[in-house]
Amino acid sequence: MKLTMPEEIMLLMLDNATGRPVGLPAPAGDYAIATAILMQLSLDGRIDTDLERLMVTSQRPSGDPVLDEAMTMIASSPEAGLRDSRYWIVELGRHAEHFRAMVLDRLVAKGVLRREEGRFLWVFPDRRYPKGPEGEAEVQEVRARLRQVLLENEIPDPQDALLIGLARSAGLIPLILTPEEQARVGARVDQVADLEELGRTLSSVTREVFAMMLAFAGAH
Repeated sequence: MKLTMPEEIMLLMLDNATGRPVGLPAPAGDYAIATAILMQLSLDGRIDTDLERLMVTSQRPSGDPVLDEAMTMIASSPEAGLRDSRYWIVELGRHAEHFRAMVLDRLVAKGVLRREEGRFLWVFPDRRYPKGPEGEAEVQEVRARLRQVLLENEIPDPQDALLIGLARSAGLIPLILTPEEQARVGARVDQVADLEELGRTLSSVTREVFAMMLAFAGAH
């Protein structure tokens, strides 16, 4: 089954057993989802990026409601063609909850996830997305693919390099590599994650936001 970048990173961000989010707290996950959307649009030839601008190159519908809605948001904005990828990571990140729900619905419709409704402390609604057999197989495939790139020094294709950048910024590398492996190939993770401009920009944005959060917490 062919999954999009937003769908792959969403699978990595859900605990296999509980169906609840893992990794770094918000906004890291929000920006990872936003960047995954941009990465898929770039891989599909619908946008292009450089150090100064993110440009729309095609507005043809993809058939994926997540990608098409994001594409419409970018193309119809007065800022289209005037802003860089950093701006659009933050802008799409503001709508991450909406896009997250859409991606989850897509994965449920594909049979990769199950939706379970419950109650937290018997009062508050609690929704979980545990993986079915298909979802577990997809996660194993993604992890095996990324482990091969990182541990065997294979030349990554653009999608895997971008996905490793997403995983690093969302705090998901510990779910892909053991502590011993992380210590051994930490430099390799950074090398691959920084190959693509969108990966470097996401890392920079995430670091800046967390630095601001720490500074704010220290002042109060």
